[in-house]
Amino acid sequence: HMQLVESGGGSVQAGGSLRLSCVASGDTDGSYCVGWFRQVAGKEREAVAAIYTGAGSTFYADSVKGRFTISLDNAKSTVYLQMNSLKPEDTATYYCAAGWSVLEMGWADEYNYWGQGTQVTVSS
Repeated sequence: HMQLVESGGGSVQAGGSLRLSCVASGDTDGSYCVGWFRQVAGKEREAVAAIYTGAGSTFYADSVKGRFTISLDNAKSTVYLQMNSLKPEDTATYYCAAGWSVLEMGWADEYNYWGQGTQVTVSS
């Protein structure tokens, strides 16, 4: 079993930056995929970025390519999402998720564990 805790959200003006953290505890051994998803009230949850701990492969949504960077610190069991050049459309609740048998990194249904979410608000 694994527990995930997100942090780092907040309010920022357009063009600013935030760094989200996802700290994993419990069964963190082996290779697994960690993804960041976001959701706005009334809209479908969408994948933002993901990283596979073993292979190091990454996934980015087209809307965040060149602005967001996902990274992994194995020693701290933490995945980061560095968000630069933030836009108002990035405003959402951001969730961290982990899965052991993820083949489609942008598909939320393939992840097994989810964090509680952290709010990101970008004002214009």
